[in-house]
Amino acid sequence: MTASIHRIGRATPPSLDPLMTLVAEDMNSVNAVILDRMQSRIPLIPELAGHLIAGGGKRMRPMLTLACARLIQYMGTRHHKLSAAVEFIHTATLLHDDVVDGSGMRRGRKTANIIWGNSASVLVGDFLFSRSFELMVEDGSLKVLKILSNASAVIAEGEVNQLSAQRRVETDEEQYLDIINAKTAALFAAACRIAAVVAEKDEAQEQALDNYGRHLGIAFQLVDDAIDYASDGATMGKDLGDDFRDGKVTLPVILAYARGNDEDRAFWRAAIAGHKVSDDDLAHATTLLRRSGAIDDTLARARHYGQRAIDALGIFPAGKAKDALIEAVEFAIARAY
Repeated sequence: MTASIHRIGRATPPSLDPLMTLVAEDMNSVNAVILDRMQSRIPLIPELAGHLIAGGGKRMRPMLTLACARLIQYMGTRHHKLSAAVEFIHTATLLHDDVVDGSGMRRGRKTANIIWGNSASVLVGDFLFSRSFELMVEDGSLKVLKILSNASAVIAEGEVNQLSAQRRVETDEEQYLDIINAKTAALFAAACRIAAVVAEKDEAQEQALDNYGRHLGIAFQLVDDAIDYASDGATMGKDLGDDFRDGKVTLPVILAYARGNDEDRAFWRAAIAGHKVSDDDLAHATTLLRRSGAIDDTLARARHYGQRAIDALGIFPAGKAKDALIEAVEFAIARAY
């Protein structure tokens, strides 16, 4: 009923290729909806939206909706528009996040707020949110509308919660998990769950897909937060150490601060407060994180949540869809290695 995160005998590293191959035909239909609905008589809107939408993202969330629909053998097409709605929600949050964070790079390219300015990025994000709700309403299911609209509200709550925790080194692991469950995992969960709704499956299958998506989302964010200190800008597609310089208290920092001596804690207090932002400070922070085992333990937690995601698929029959969804979890974890 379960599968290991590191399956014995794998000849190649895990990838999203099986997931992408599984949903390729459906994804063409989703992309057509995305392209159509991002249009506007105001040229700046499709220009700015297209910069991010066509900017190299994997579109993992809509692919999960499509793959979950395949897993439960849904034969209709309602999930095409809903997958586009999921991607619009995600893109809108990215546009807003980059403004809030003052980010300069995403997916290896300049962010929209750097090119067009903060005002345009926020307003086009609002446009994409509106388009997503149009697509939900067109589907006609109040249950789908409830799931996706709730996810949108929870994401916003998570971002505000993160903002309130910024530069507060006393932020604990419970609040951190609450933040990432809201700002990242909620949309993963909703994207998976709506597949069961359109297929009119029972509550047990709905909840199983929700659990899969939620635990995958948590694992995904844990890995992201670890590699902000353990990777490089070219690999991540964003500036190395962004979280450090922004004063974000992620799990690696929480663990390192808890395990540090008085000198280490003094450094973290100064760094999170914004008084230590140089490359040398970042290098010292990374040394402290590695010495305390904070990065390794963050990745261990990611593997734990990844395993929970895989276990959630236990009620579904074996097949290509299930294998692809399992490998998607393995890929999310393997990005750190």
